[in-house]
Amino acid sequence: MSEQRTHLEPTARRTADEPLLSIDDLQVHFHTEEGTVEALDGVSLTIGRDEVLGVIGESGCGKSVTALSTMGLLQSPPAEIVGGSITYDGTELLDLSDEELNEIRGDDITMIYQDPMSSLNPVLTIGHQVKEPLLAHRDVTEEAAHERAVEMLEAVGLADAERLMTEYPDALSGGMRQRVVIAMALITEPKLLIADEPTTALDVTIQAQIMDLLTDLREEFEMSVLFISHDLAVISEIADRIGVMYAGNVVEQCDMRTLFESPLHPYTRKLAESIPSLEGETDRLPTIEGTVPELINPPSGCRFAGRCPQYIGDVCDTVEPELATPSSIDGDQRVACHLYDDERPDEPPWPVGAEGEATGDDDGARTGVDGS
Repeated sequence: MSEQRTHLEPTARRTADEPLLSIDDLQVHFHTEEGTVEALDGVSLTIGRDEVLGVIGESGCGKSVTALSTMGLLQSPPAEIVGGSITYDGTELLDLSDEELNEIRGDDITMIYQDPMSSLNPVLTIGHQVKEPLLAHRDVTEEAAHERAVEMLEAVGLADAERLMTEYPDALSGGMRQRVVIAMALITEPKLLIADEPTTALDVTIQAQIMDLLTDLREEFEMSVLFISHDLAVISEIADRIGVMYAGNVVEQCDMRTLFESPLHPYTRKLAESIPSLEGETDRLPTIEGTVPELINPPSGCRFAGRCPQYIGDVCDTVEPELATPSSIDGDQRVACHLYDDERPDEPPWPVGAEGEATGDDDGARTGVDGS
């Protein structure tokens, strides 16, 4: 498209190898009648240019709160960002006014939400809603916006797009509505797309179609993607790297293949174990004993300590582990676990580093990514 974008000046000149989005030590609290919920406790993530970062974790771990914080869409009160930084292309998003943030939100950064029906206004036509981001962020005529909206509806695989422009959301199926939401998110050709569980509300067949569509469109638009899911199999189809979240913390970051071949955090290893294998028969998939801790007055140390099969004592209960690359690792895999503290005399209970490929034993994860 040739329409002129309007941008805020970045705070510093960026280089190609610097991340497009950097979230550093993000802390978000929700003030409720029952007490203060410490929803995010120092979340740090980076997304490179033309990269897909997957974020996975159980419901309530803070995935969506991280996304909404990035978009500046947390409702305050009760939400409060009490610390940290979110930097997009050199600009600190947390320092921007609503007016300044609106120059980026819906243009350079867009979002696909979990439920397409709740993302669409039932009393406005599809055409009106697909055109809206373009009219808000570009100096275009109504006719040019209409033409571009039809092109986007066709690009996301919707037939008879001209007719759909006059339809209302309730006339479309769930899969069609999700395609409309994707068209809305991509019509401004964003640099960063945040996809918050975009296939959760869809049946398995439609899920596969939407995942194929997102993969193709990501390559076509050369954009970065923050892809949020609770399904490790789904996220492995699209992500280059992955961040594993648990109870408001990022506990491990690595590339997708490393996650399956040599996960380091006990929680990540249990997640990998739970994926059904095509080889052999299993009567029952492994489970993680215990429950996620309450985030009102959460544990002071590692939040996974109460469920961890590799619990090593007081240090787990009292000292919050730092997300860092163990000294025995050559790559950029990072983990927040005291098993890898340099001063700890004992070795982790599984090989780490060059010999760290998972063995598939009781404490390890299934090897390989085929069939995942």
